[in-house]
Amino acid sequence: DGDELIGLHCFRHLRDRLALFLDSINSILSAEFIHVSLHGAGGADVSLAASTGYCNGNDEVKLEEERKSDFRDQLLPLVIGLLRTGKLPTVLRLYRDTLASDLKTSVKITVLSMPMESDTISGEGMADADGGGSSLGSKLKSLSPDRFLKLLEEIFKIVQTRLLRASEVKRAIEWIMGNLNGHYAAASVAAAIAHGALAPGTAEERNVQATSFFTPLSSGDGSRLTTVQGRGYDNASPNLSKDFRADILRENAEALFAACDAAHGRWAKIIGIRSQIHPKLRLQEFLGVFNISQEFISSTEKIGGRLGYSIRGTIQSQAKSFIEFQHDSRMTKMRALLDQENWAEIDVPEEFQGIVNSLCSSETVAGEEGDALPYNTASSSNEAISSSDGSYLVNSSGPSNASLPSEQRLGSNGTLVDTTSNSDSSRLSVENNNSDVSTSSQVNNFSSKDRPKPNLRMLYFQGVGYHMVNCGLYLVKMMAEYIDIGNCLPTLSAEVVHRVAEILKLFNSRTAHLVLGANALQVSGLRSITSRHLAMASQVISFTYALIPEIRRILLLNVPETYKGLLQLEVDRVALDYKNHRDEIHSKLVQIMRERLLVHLRSLPQIAEVWNSSDDGDSQQPSQFARSLTKEVGYLLRTLSKLLREEDVEAIFGQVVVMLHTQISDAIWKLEISTPQAKKSLCCDVEHLLGCIRSLPSSDGSSKSTPPNWGLLDELLA
Repeated sequence: DGDELIGLHCFRHLRDRLALFLDSINSILSAEFIHVSLHGAGGADVSLAASTGYCNGNDEVKLEEERKSDFRDQLLPLVIGLLRTGKLPTVLRLYRDTLASDLKTSVKITVLSMPMESDTISGEGMADADGGGSSLGSKLKSLSPDRFLKLLEEIFKIVQTRLLRASEVKRAIEWIMGNLNGHYAAASVAAAIAHGALAPGTAEERNVQATSFFTPLSSGDGSRLTTVQGRGYDNASPNLSKDFRADILRENAEALFAACDAAHGRWAKIIGIRSQIHPKLRLQEFLGVFNISQEFISSTEKIGGRLGYSIRGTIQSQAKSFIEFQHDSRMTKMRALLDQENWAEIDVPEEFQGIVNSLCSSETVAGEEGDALPYNTASSSNEAISSSDGSYLVNSSGPSNASLPSEQRLGSNGTLVDTTSNSDSSRLSVENNNSDVSTSSQVNNFSSKDRPKPNLRMLYFQGVGYHMVNCGLYLVKMMAEYIDIGNCLPTLSAEVVHRVAEILKLFNSRTAHLVLGANALQVSGLRSITSRHLAMASQVISFTYALIPEIRRILLLNVPETYKGLLQLEVDRVALDYKNHRDEIHSKLVQIMRERLLVHLRSLPQIAEVWNSSDDGDSQQPSQFARSLTKEVGYLLRTLSKLLREEDVEAIFGQVVVMLHTQISDAIWKLEISTPQAKKSLCCDVEHLLGCIRSLPSSDGSSKSTPPNWGLLDELLA
């Protein structure tokens, strides 16, 4: 830069040659720095991968420290050289781009190296910015869930290894730039920083007017610019060195951030390509993808310090789609199952009792369900058949209600009919004593057939047994599946609670429509709705009503406090609907008995005329009216006692007792009894009716009075 060599022919190309030499040195340093940063010495990747685990013992810790020290020693001369030339910020930007590109390429190669599945899933591939997107997308879509999960594990290892190395490069440069106190290279680094701060490229990048190495002499005063060599670095401005150091540290951090962003973007893209496939997976298959994505997010955020917004958004969206698809599938199946339900009692496999037992405790203990069963665990004649989605349908091999003799059935007009009669009459009537004995034997035969066998099991919850139908068991299975989804996807637990409330509403409303509304006659092919059908519907509704608080407690465990109150109110409203539905079924049973009573009471005036005109003073047999009525009351009692809980039977017959007293006494007071013989016949009928009434259970305690179920008919008899 001085004027001593001006005019010497042999040095006329010296400046250009020095510039070429400097560019070559920068290129060599840059290539070597990027190579060491990305790949290091032989076997470095292996040691880095091993470092992701936990070190056991002092030997492993020492080896790890030695490896890190060796790596820093590799980088140290390269960093000092790039500092002297002022090219370290530029090289770090190049390293950032190369690192991100290398990471993307490694992921792509991993995907393409996976063998194709034989059962390729059709679908258009997503365009890839690096080319070959269609084949890449098709390949990802063709992978089975297990193979795809293995692919994610491989990608996870590759990304983790590269991010760990990038993080180590970042820490090494930070150590070189600021933590070399007492190190043999501390002075060299300080000189290189000061030297590089005055390099022409560095000054230009920061738009700072600084003295250049190769600036020619000023023609005005002939003075020379100070050469930056030897101890000339002492003349560097402290501000220049500070800015130079800040540029390096910023670019150093940005390199790791860029690699982390590239990893997040590539992972989100791979997951997103299968957005139409993942919602249709089974829970455990989807959970594998979901969990490894969460682990990937946590690991990369910890290493790179960059939040994985793109992955979180993608996986959260797919989790919502998964819940929605699974819910829609179960809603469709529940509708179909309810439409096919014949409301016949079936056996309860141990699997379902185990599910219910697990709901009673804070945590499910696998394999211990059988120890908690309060009943005979003999094998049932029914089988739980697994469907394609992992749900279970229970097929009953027992006799249906249609094969049972002399059964009361609810016709389309809401009255009980005798399905064994071919006449047009809808009344249950007995013509003579012989038919009375025959019908009684039929009832006894029915009772022996219908009585639960020792190996038939009910579904027990909180010490109470419930008779179940097919759709009720399927609902239990679905509640367990929803709870599993809520536990496995706690961030979406509020969505799960909404879906559970929705399917419970569907089950309740559809059951009411089919049984109480008698639409099962058209949909399910039933010939009539019987008292047994109503009782079985009551059992399923009562069981679900008892189960809802436990389901609510478990589902709300993972729900944020902000939403917990509203969701709890929503589930409580559903529970209230179930309670009202159960009460309506019981009211319907009382209404059926009232209608049958009114039918029988229509014949009472004619019977009274027969009494008044009869001269037979020895006949003390109850009339056809009394015998038919008590027979129907007794049959209803036997049917409900075998199916309903004791308190429900007492509540129903408490209303029946009051109704019988009121309706019959009112009808008798309107009769014209003109002869002593007619009065005796009437007393015989009343005594016969009171004998039936006094045997009925009642919830108001009147059944325990003396005489039991005392009422208006007792006063009338007196």
